[in-house]
Amino acid sequence: MYNTDKRTVVTLDAGGTNFVFGAMRGCEFIVEPLTLPSRANDLDKCLETMVAGFREIIRRLDCEPVAISFAFPGPADYANGIVGGFLPNFPSFRDGVALGPFLHRTFGLPVYINNDGDLFAFGEATAGVMPEINAKVIEMGGDRQYHNLLGYTFGTGLGVGSVINGALNLGNNSCVETFCLPYRNDHGCMVEDFAAIRAITRVYGELTGCRDHGLTPRDICAIADGRDPSGNSAVVSETKMEAAREAFRRFGEAAGDAMATAVTLTDSLIVIGGGLTGAARYIMPSLLKELKSKVMSVEGVGVNRVQMEVFDLDDPEEFSRFVKGESRPLKIYGFDETVNYDPMKRTGVCISRLGASRAISIGAYAYALSRLDALTIK
Repeated sequence: MYNTDKRTVVTLDAGGTNFVFGAMRGCEFIVEPLTLPSRANDLDKCLETMVAGFREIIRRLDCEPVAISFAFPGPADYANGIVGGFLPNFPSFRDGVALGPFLHRTFGLPVYINNDGDLFAFGEATAGVMPEINAKVIEMGGDRQYHNLLGYTFGTGLGVGSVINGALNLGNNSCVETFCLPYRNDHGCMVEDFAAIRAITRVYGELTGCRDHGLTPRDICAIADGRDPSGNSAVVSETKMEAAREAFRRFGEAAGDAMATAVTLTDSLIVIGGGLTGAARYIMPSLLKELKSKVMSVEGVGVNRVQMEVFDLDDPEEFSRFVKGESRPLKIYGFDETVNYDPMKRTGVCISRLGASRAISIGAYAYALSRLDALTIK
């Protein structure tokens, strides 16, 4: 939609350690990114850094930007640009900061701030997996087109965003979340405790009896592959390999548990991004198994937990079945004519090709332009 748009939007990748400033035009970055320390413990210095970074990016542009748009950690009143509450990476924001109004008054530009999960989903829906899948379906002779998308990010937490009929679903409170759903195997705990980086490291420690192992998920993935994470030629024990694989398996099961609830309510495609997707080969089998699982009625009858057939869209054979469905001609009663009938309800899951960071930036760009366009129409 915005791939050929000539307008420029200034963006920010806001991390607790560094701010990375940029600018996009036509869904592409057009200047070298600028990285500055965020200084998140000191509000004055943090905002000073933010202003300096945006000013430098604007100075480098060959035209005036139309907006500033970026993701920032919550909790937040995103609609009004106010950030505040318990933000571990931004402790100086805990009393509440009117960040959007501050930047608007400083730069005289519209400012849009959103959750990273929302922008990830919108980026994928705008210039990522959803248009790619729709184009491929047509290319392969299918006729269905998909307009709803759930975007999940696997990382420090279990982030989610929802696009409905091509528009970002912000809900009433910018609070579309599934991290706090009860985990099916332990209803006293939220599912994110079993589907985040901390879950991988915790479960591996429990299974190996070494809770203070100090390993990262990347290290644990190397062990699952049978490689020593230190890079030497030491032999990895079968016990450690099995523990590593089991940690990722449980992660996939928990993530699939949350997704099954979300996709049943939204009837969407699902795209997954984030650093942990590097271990997708160990996560996806249990995730897909959970999405394809059954629940039981009180009479003991099994019912598909997700009311659509679920396909792995990264598997060419499954994608072909996803496109084909169960199409057949259906005779119109009382006439000699037929119509095409495909009774198969279906959805699919795939890994992001854009990567979470790029998808979030594209989402920020597209969201700003969509808001500006909506104002123009009014």
